[in-house]
Amino acid sequence: MEPESDDPIPISDSQQRPPPSDPIDDGSSSAKHDQPLLGTPTPPLPVAAAVIKELEKKSAAYVRHDLYGPMGRGPLPWIEKLFLAIAFLTIVPVRVILALTLLVLYYLICRVCTLFSAPNREDGQEHYGYMGGWRRGVIVRSGRFLSRAMLFVLGFYWIKETKHSPDPGRQLNSECNDLSEESGRPGAIISNHISYLDILYHMSSSFPSFVAKWVNFLWLVSSGVVNERVREAHRNKLAPMMMLFPEGTTTNGDFLLPFKTGAFLATAPVLPLILRYPYRRFSPAWDSISGVRHVIFLLCQFVNYLEVRQLPVYHPSQQEKDNPKLYADNVRRLMAREGNLILSDIGLAEKRIYHAALNGNNSLHSVLHQKDE
Repeated sequence: MEPESDDPIPISDSQQRPPPSDPIDDGSSSAKHDQPLLGTPTPPLPVAAAVIKELEKKSAAYVRHDLYGPMGRGPLPWIEKLFLAIAFLTIVPVRVILALTLLVLYYLICRVCTLFSAPNREDGQEHYGYMGGWRRGVIVRSGRFLSRAMLFVLGFYWIKETKHSPDPGRQLNSECNDLSEESGRPGAIISNHISYLDILYHMSSSFPSFVAKWVNFLWLVSSGVVNERVREAHRNKLAPMMMLFPEGTTTNGDFLLPFKTGAFLATAPVLPLILRYPYRRFSPAWDSISGVRHVIFLLCQFVNYLEVRQLPVYHPSQQEKDNPKLYADNVRRLMAREGNLILSDIGLAEKRIYHAALNGNNSLHSVLHQKDE
């Protein structure tokens, strides 16, 4: 798919990107040497299309491979268009009404449970994270049930969950990894990140404690609230485990990005979970598609699939406790191997560049300096 703008985004053949003013070689200078000896010569691709193809190679973790194509704007066969029209007029209205009903119901439950209860204050923010007693019990149980009900409304009728034990012959070097059955509860759940649907699943499964992205950096730098909550969850069975996505952004589900070390600074054991969304037509991965378009296509798909693989609790060795980067890398390699995921060394900057190219934006400098998603 070609972006709307004809202005090329400069991309070099190496991993380094030149300034936007540098020209690129679109292959036109050597096109005459690549012409077939017989038959009609194939014209070279437009520069914009060539740039997109080059970016798709470098940003493979964010490329959609479903029937709907990049950004969900690919050409569709007429039968698929007919199916979308029928689903939009029949299934979508019912699902929207049911989803809104569940949201309003849970809102009312939370309002009732927080009546006459003073919120906690941390770093100028109010929350009810430490609520206990019957109030917390009602919120957690109803939250888990309604989250699963929401997934059912969205077409996830069955969720395949398996617990996996790594093959001892394929474990990492014992000096860098300790998978022994130590006593102690994991302080955090570590999961790959594919879609906003990940949050619904984790809420329905364990109802962990989440950290809002906009306060994550503030908490880590100023007071270490996240680390303290991870340690508290490790020590106290009544404390909710932290739910962290160390990749920092979503992928198409086939790759695993580098892990941020923030989730591993507490040096507490972690529980790795691997999510997959098998699909036939539309991929539930939220990678290079707008939120509105993604929700509409998801609602139009009658059945959606989710597979979850839970690995054993990962207990860090002393070497990993002394080196959180090593701890994060070892957990990442374990998840990639056991989940058959491809390790990728790209990050959010490459995702922004790829999205900018799809949207016809050739200003890489402004893309790289946008606020976090």
